[in-house]
Amino acid sequence: MMNSVKSIEKLADLLSIKGIVEQLELRSTLGLCALHGGGLERGTDIVAREVAKKTGASYYALVQPEGLRYHLPSSRFDPTESPRLTDFLQRSETVLSIHGYGREDDFWAVLLGGKNRPLAHHLASHLRGVLPEDYRVVDEIEAIPKPLRGLHPNNPVNLVPNKGVQVEIPPGLRWNSDYGFWSDVDDTPRAEQLDLLINGLVTAIRQWPSDRSTLD
Repeated sequence: MMNSVKSIEKLADLLSIKGIVEQLELRSTLGLCALHGGGLERGTDIVAREVAKKTGASYYALVQPEGLRYHLPSSRFDPTESPRLTDFLQRSETVLSIHGYGREDDFWAVLLGGKNRPLAHHLASHLRGVLPEDYRVVDEIEAIPKPLRGLHPNNPVNLVPNKGVQVEIPPGLRWNSDYGFWSDVDDTPRAEQLDLLINGLVTAIRQWPSDRSTLD
């Protein structure tokens, strides 16, 4: 049975909880992050870390162990309360922030929010070509539910020079139906569709021109 989500107000308070860890790997000026990794939005830190590794990007994640589900809104991830998050944001010029969501009225849409709309449209064009036909990719900001648009100015995805894209992954992509559990959790193998998402993001990143202004 899934534990209920508990609200928390400050990043410093979240980091003080036993078992919660920050992961940081500094590489290029593209950053992949998962603010709600581990037991909260399962699979998101896996996606962020693997895409970062394959593209040479920097990586930051806050990972909660199984059994803990504390939710701090992205807009309250204050870098002044985390040296590691500060280092990640200072290194990054563009960010892809990986999230997971679940809505009873929609389990099948990948939502691409954030303020870097050209990059969102670029990612969408690649993901539509690789994901199973059951899934939709939504990159028109008005079609994304307001709480999932990732437009708040204090959201880390928007705190870097070129802003970024908030990638909201539905449960269907993160769930391994053959094993009845979340991919990459408790020795559950990764579902094929999640690998397709990862590879689609990697290809899109590699084909995004490095000399292009991502806010053109």
